Amino acid sequence: MSRIGNKVIDLPEGVSVSIKDDTVTVKGPKGELTRLVSPKIKIVQEDNQLKFERSSENDKAIHGTTRANVNNMVVGVTEGFQKSLELVGVGYRAQKKGNNLILNVGYSNPVEMDTPEGLSVDVPSNTQINISGISKQKVGQFAAEIRDVRPPEPYKGKGIKYVDEHIRRKEGKTGK
Repeated sequence: MSRIGNKVIDLPEGVSVSIKDDTVTVKGPKGELTRLVSPKIKIVQEDNQLKFERSSENDKAIHGTTRANVNNMVVGVTEGFQKSLELVGVGYRAQKKGNNLILNVGYSNPVEMDTPEGLSVDVPSNTQINISGISKQKVGQFAAEIRDVRPPEPYKGKGIKYVDEHIRRKEGKTGK
């Protein structure tokens, strides 16, 4: 029995959901998101609640996943999502130029990255990057791409890391 799939989603004030065939569209104060869902899951809208029903017992995994994805859409159009990254290292810095993010992270040339549509990137200081948007998947994907430019290494701790991430440090050679 899927515990997540059986939970109902309460729709906040100002959020409207339209379900057509296998497509779910959620509109809210911050924008609009559309997603294809599995035809094995039936979405029922009653008053200001969404309920998810599966056709058979074999569809437990997609039941919970569908409910979680639609819930993330509802949260995204009301509150939005944000990820924060931190640059650690001497001379490592980030800056925003127009719609591009420019990273100087120890390579011979700076790395330029285009900001995907629907996301906003903010650089409050040279060593901090904030990514925000209404789609949890897009925010997480772009944050992972930025982190991939220079992932943190375990000996000195240099690289690009999430603000709440803890880097397990290793001991270097002792020289004996």
